[in-house]
Amino acid sequence: MVPEGRRGRGEVAIEAKAPSARDYSVAPVTLIAPGRRLEILAWAGALLFLGTIASPGFGVITLPVTFFLKNKLHLAAHQTAAFNLWTGLPLYFAFGFGLARDRWSPLRRGDRGHLVLFGAVSAAIFAGMAFAPPTYWVLLLGILLVTAALMMVASAMNGLVSAIGRQHVMAGQASVAILLANAVPTVASYLLGGQLSQLLEGERAAAAARALFLVAAAIMAAIAILAAVGPRTLFGAARTELSSATSVLADVRRLLRWRPTWPALIIQLLWQFGPALGLAMQYHMANELHASDAEVGDFYAIFFACLIPTYGLYAWLCQRVRLSKLLWWGAATSVPQMAPLLLVHSATSALWAAVPVGLMGGFATAAIIDLTIRSCPEGLAGTMMMLVTTSGYWVAVRFGDVWGTDLYDHHGGFATAVWATIAVYALILPMLLLVPKRLLSTSDGQLAA
Repeated sequence: MVPEGRRGRGEVAIEAKAPSARDYSVAPVTLIAPGRRLEILAWAGALLFLGTIASPGFGVITLPVTFFLKNKLHLAAHQTAAFNLWTGLPLYFAFGFGLARDRWSPLRRGDRGHLVLFGAVSAAIFAGMAFAPPTYWVLLLGILLVTAALMMVASAMNGLVSAIGRQHVMAGQASVAILLANAVPTVASYLLGGQLSQLLEGERAAAAARALFLVAAAIMAAIAILAAVGPRTLFGAARTELSSATSVLADVRRLLRWRPTWPALIIQLLWQFGPALGLAMQYHMANELHASDAEVGDFYAIFFACLIPTYGLYAWLCQRVRLSKLLWWGAATSVPQMAPLLLVHSATSALWAAVPVGLMGGFATAAIIDLTIRSCPEGLAGTMMMLVTTSGYWVAVRFGDVWGTDLYDHHGGFATAVWATIAVYALILPMLLLVPKRLLSTSDGQLAA
C-alpha cells in the first residue's frame, strides 16, 4: 500500500488492495491527524454517553427499577431475572437492528437519520411511561418498547464508530471511545440510581418514577437534536455503504460465513457470562451483607470506575503493541477477576473488593471490542457490532443472571457462583487460538503487510 498524498487536515489516503477471498477488509483507509481523530471520537463519544445514560440496561433507571421490583413488588431473585430476560428480548436480537441500519437510510441521511428518528421515538416512549402507573406490566411493556427503539439508536452509533475505527486504522482507540462513553455514565447512573431507588421506596414512589422517566426522555430528545446539528466531519467520516444491492438472507449468510465472526462472538459470550457479578451479587449484598440500595449502587459504580484506568492504559498500548499480545494479556488477567469476591464478608469489604475486580476487567474488555471492530465485514459493520457488543453481551449477561441466581438460591450460594464464573473465564484462553492471525498482527496506525 502506497500513500497517494495529502487530503487536507492531515489526512493521507492509502490505496486499497484488490479484494480477495482471504482479505478481511478491502475498503481504502485514511490516516488522519491526531487533532481530527480526537474531534471525531469526541462527538461520537458524546452521543454514546447520552445513549448509555438513558439505557434500561446501564442507565439511570436500571437500579431503581430493579429495586422497585424487589422491594415494592416483592419479586425474588429468579423472578427479577425472568423480568430482565423478557425485557431484554430486543437486546438478544440486536443484530437484526444492526442489519436494518446497514440496509436502510432514513430520509437518506444514514446514521444521522437513524439517530434523529429513533432518538425522538425513544423520548416519546419514556414520556408515556412517566405518566403511567408504575405497575409490573407497565414497566415490562414500557421497557420492552423503549429498548427496541434504543437498539436502532445503538446500531447507528456503534456502526458509525466501527467504520471510523477501521477506515482510519484506529480500532483500538475507537474501542476505548465506546467503552469510556459507556463506563463514565454507568458510574454516574449507579451512584445516582442508588439514591433514586431510595426515593422509590417512599410514599411518593409514583412521582419519583415520573421524574426518572422524564429525565430519560429529555436525554433521548437531546440525542436527536445533537444528531441533527452534528458536524459533517462525524457522519462523513464513516462511509456507510448500504447493502441493498443484495438480499437480507445473502447478507446474513455472508456474516455467518465470515471467518472472524465466530471467535469474536464466542469470546464475548464467555467474557460476559459471569454468574457472580450481576443479580447474584446484588441479592448477596442486600440479603447476606445487609447493604443498603445506595451501597449496592456504590459497588457497581466503583467497579465501573475502576475499569476506566485500564481503558486508558489500553488506549496508550494499542498504538504500540499488536493486538495478539493485548488479547493474551487481557485474557490472562481476566480469569481470576472474581476471586476477590470470595473474601467479602461485609458491605464495606464488598466496596473495597470492587476495586481489583474492576481493574482486572478493563483490559480484556477493550481488547475484545478492538477485535470486534477489526472483524467487521465490509458493509455490515452495524450488524457485526450489534451481534457481538449487544446481542452477545446481553444473551450472556441475562442467562448468566439466570444461572447465577439459581446457584445463589438453590446450589451453594454466592461462593458457588464465583467459582463458576472463574471456570467460564478460563475457557477464553483456548478460544484465542481460533482468531485469524491477520487481524492480530498490527497495532493502531500500522498497516497490515
